Amino acid sequence: MVVLNRIYTRTGDSGKTSLGSGERRPKNDLRIEAYGTIDEANCAIGLARVSTSIAPHCARVDAMLLCLQNDLFDLGADLCVPESDEGAAPQYEPLRIVQAQVDRLERKIDELNAELPPLQSFVLPGGSPAAAALHLARTVTRRAERLLVALADAPGEKVGEPALKFVNRLSDFLFVAARYVNRKGEGDILWVPGQNR
Repeated sequence: MVVLNRIYTRTGDSGKTSLGSGERRPKNDLRIEAYGTIDEANCAIGLARVSTSIAPHCARVDAMLLCLQNDLFDLGADLCVPESDEGAAPQYEPLRIVQAQVDRLERKIDELNAELPPLQSFVLPGGSPAAAALHLARTVTRRAERLLVALADAPGEKVGEPALKFVNRLSDFLFVAARYVNRKGEGDILWVPGQNR
């Protein structure tokens, strides 16, 4: 269990922070930016849950979102302890996103999507407050994904394949969940190309 006795430590006052490995890096380091954006996505999901937790037709999605919030903390823990090729073994086994989490997320996407009508156009973010918040969480997740891809491509850095897959599937899940909470797609607002010319 994690125990936090003090909220401020003053160790970051110089613009650096510690990774889970103990290594110090600048707060604008790409790895810090990546897992910071995962935290932002988690917060956006928490905001969506303000609506999904009180709407009876959203209870199923809300339970899924709570599970995903925990997975996002797992992903942050994964990213804050870089994988290394060098000989020194860590003092403990780092928490990593695993394929089973990706598989579970794919099943949830399929479950919700099976109840939705096929799309006839692109969906504009909105409809209900819950759907709008889920679309916002989706876009934050896509930004996090771009950062993870950049981190995986950076010299000397690694990101596990399951972590990359998970964040990609998460944005897909949030899109499907937004449609689902919009009365199973009935409340979707569709894009009309060139409507305002």
